[in-house]
Amino acid sequence: MNDETASPQSPSDATASAHGEVDPRLLEILVCPLTKGTLEYDRNAQELISRKARLAYPIRDGIPIMLPEEARELGDEDV
Repeated sequence: MNDETASPQSPSDATASAHGEVDPRLLEILVCPLTKGTLEYDRNAQELISRKARLAYPIRDGIPIMLPEEARELGDEDV
């Protein structure tokens, strides 16, 4: 594929920036798969937090892993 036909963004660019940040546009549309509620982005922990479900979904290589079995349960100190 030559440069003229190459897409300006790779698939990973849609989720993560050069600094490993999650694309804010993606965060606007993602919801907790269990509660369908909003998620909070924890930049330091690289997690998406669902307070209603008391779960923290990990972000690996800039990709949110939205599987409840992969999520960390929030403790009292996290809420």
